[in-house]
Amino acid sequence: MINKHTKPCRIGGAFVIIAYILFFCAGCGIEDIPIPGLTSGSGVSRQESGEQQTIEVPSGEPVMEKASKAMVEVEMPPEPEPETVSEDVIEYEPVKILFTGDMNFDKRYANMNALAQRGGEITEALDGDIVSAMREADITMINNEFPYSDRGTPAANKKFTFRADPSTVHYLNDLGVDIVGLANNHAYDYGPDALLDTMDTLREAEIKYVGAGKDIEEAMTPQYIEAGGMTIAFTAATQIERSLPPDTKEATETDPGVLRTLDPEKYLQVIAEADENADFTIAFVHWGTENVFEYEASQKELAEKYVEAGADLIIGAHPHVLQGFEYIGDVPVIYSTGNFWFNSKTLDSCMVEATVEAGELTELRFIPCIQKGCFTSMLHEGESEFERILSDQISRSADNIVLSETGVISKKP
Repeated sequence: MINKHTKPCRIGGAFVIIAYILFFCAGCGIEDIPIPGLTSGSGVSRQESGEQQTIEVPSGEPVMEKASKAMVEVEMPPEPEPETVSEDVIEYEPVKILFTGDMNFDKRYANMNALAQRGGEITEALDGDIVSAMREADITMINNEFPYSDRGTPAANKKFTFRADPSTVHYLNDLGVDIVGLANNHAYDYGPDALLDTMDTLREAEIKYVGAGKDIEEAMTPQYIEAGGMTIAFTAATQIERSLPPDTKEATETDPGVLRTLDPEKYLQVIAEADENADFTIAFVHWGTENVFEYEASQKELAEKYVEAGADLIIGAHPHVLQGFEYIGDVPVIYSTGNFWFNSKTLDSCMVEATVEAGELTELRFIPCIQKGCFTSMLHEGESEFERILSDQISRSADNIVLSETGVISKKP
């Protein structure tokens, strides 16, 4: 595009052109320049003195021009002001995300019986430090290892099946739980109706869920939470059961179920979608072997694929015991968070606190706990059990992690 201020004007007319030629000659001292179409007898005269010259053209109309070369000042248009782009500056704040392992609210089992005898408040199941930590975290996520329903029939030939009264969902509200994982081997214990009831119950309680759905589209849908100026994505899938066909059905285009990752292709699509739409992506996965403290090659292989797909943090569950940690590239993997409040066994447990800011993991902390007598307690620095669990975790972890005396997990330089 040509600027209209610099585009030259075209002046038509032969007589005006002649006038400019004479003007040029006068200024340069050129005495005789023949003018096409004019001769000495055609009435053209030049006055050499004075301020102006008159050129008589055959028409008899005079043309006026300067007697000497003049300096012409051209007023140029002002330079345009540089365009300024106004962008909102995002003010990021640190976001604390707290993860726990398995919880079970089935009243037929020992932990719920003990709670009922103590008065029925969840503060009689977890100590004050744990309750405070869960409530104060910006986002709290647990593994919801059962359906909420009064419908359905237990899966045939399954040793343990769980189902909780829908009213018990208030325990999650009491603890400040924001999101739960449903991709596990007990969410489908009472069939599709109970799973549908579970999702309805969680929605009514305004608690997000991930890893299951009324159909495969919903089961493959990440959940996004806006916090600290960021979009944080949560995804979930289960590798269990590994014998086929599984008791825990995968969702289909028309039927409810969970999202499975024994074959990870569907789950890799979910992680990639989440990574594209979020600043930070969490993979919450059910895998491994029950009561085995060492993580397996199959878990590591899946974790590597999750990292390649875009996961920024991987949190594992299912083995009912703690497993170690590993870094795959710059992505930490917590292979198993163990039981949190699940049964009457005395077991080492934990919470994992991730601090995320501006889309980056700035701190990852392992918080040792212990489940004992149907009650879970937080352990503290300086206590022998705290130090023992840290030591055990180091022995179970890959050699590329550092676990500080306070439980901070980092990558070995």
